[in-house]
Amino acid sequence: MRIGERLDQTSGRPSGFDYIRIILASSVIWEHSVSTCYGFPFETEVWHSPLRPVFKLILPMFFALSGFLVAGSLERTRTLGMFLWLRAIRIYPALVVEVILSAFILGPIFTTFDYRDYFSNVEFRSYLLNITGYIHFDLPGVFANNPAQRMVNAQLWTIPFELNCYIILSVLFVFSVLKYRIVAPITAVFVTIASCAYRYKIYGAGWNVYPTLVPGIMLVVSFLLGVTIFLYRDKIIWNVKLFLICLVSAVLLYGFVRGGDLFASVFVAYLTVYLGLTSPRRLRIVTGADYSYGMYLYGYPIQQAFSALGSWTHHWYLNILVCTPVAALFAALSWHYVEKPALRLRSVWGSVHHPVPAQAGADPRG
Repeated sequence: MRIGERLDQTSGRPSGFDYIRIILASSVIWEHSVSTCYGFPFETEVWHSPLRPVFKLILPMFFALSGFLVAGSLERTRTLGMFLWLRAIRIYPALVVEVILSAFILGPIFTTFDYRDYFSNVEFRSYLLNITGYIHFDLPGVFANNPAQRMVNAQLWTIPFELNCYIILSVLFVFSVLKYRIVAPITAVFVTIASCAYRYKIYGAGWNVYPTLVPGIMLVVSFLLGVTIFLYRDKIIWNVKLFLICLVSAVLLYGFVRGGDLFASVFVAYLTVYLGLTSPRRLRIVTGADYSYGMYLYGYPIQQAFSALGSWTHHWYLNILVCTPVAALFAALSWHYVEKPALRLRSVWGSVHHPVPAQAGADPRG
């Protein structure tokens, strides 16, 4: 069975992708329980432990999943303006609200500064730039005594790379990627080679050292490979044996091969799409809602706030047990009161660029 055939079997809406999003968003919170409880040096030790392949799979899977689904959105919209509008209303409203809540509510609660100094500090103004994708992590005096000192929302580091993915896909659209689909994998190869060259320039002979994070540029590659799998869905098979081969290959590359993160993305993309195309019965948590983005945005600030309550909170299991459901609650509020209402604006672009003509004899003022 080809991937396209499997997609048709599920009417284009397999539940696997919904479950993967929730699992990955939760995994980000679980991973950050280490740094928010014990600090970044301890997190580095964990990254170099046997858990490294598990941690390194999370974000590339997120981006590969996004690439596959966003490519479908691009194919359905067919116009670049509409595509960019859909991306904007999906990303920015929730991001803007999270940044404002962090700066104007979370910050004043946990800062060691008095309010006048806090709101007049340059770090406060810089943090507000996060709504543009220009990321800053610190607010004045906030979480100054936490194990992960001063870090308000570490997870925002991926936002610029996500925006870069949309920019690259938009450029590929201009070059007719939907018609000449070979452009997508060629671009992925080019970006990988460029990343290797850049790391060689920075690290020299040690260019293939183990980083404590998957390089951000390889998240872009994972996205492009997700796009590639969607475009070649009529050629690529949906096969459990191939899935197992890709899973083992990704784990080996992330865990035991120096610089393996530069080459694991192709395997990660396939295993992500394979799992996404499974279609277990939908539970209430994934029916008509997508809480993953909200959990991704709010998880780290909630973990830092919990950690700031005192040393008694500095246990990874307690951090997970408390912060995961709280993040899910904020994610649900974000979805129902910010993200879902924003998505209703999708028709605005079409109404602006394709106004409905007035019927003959009708009052044009409505």
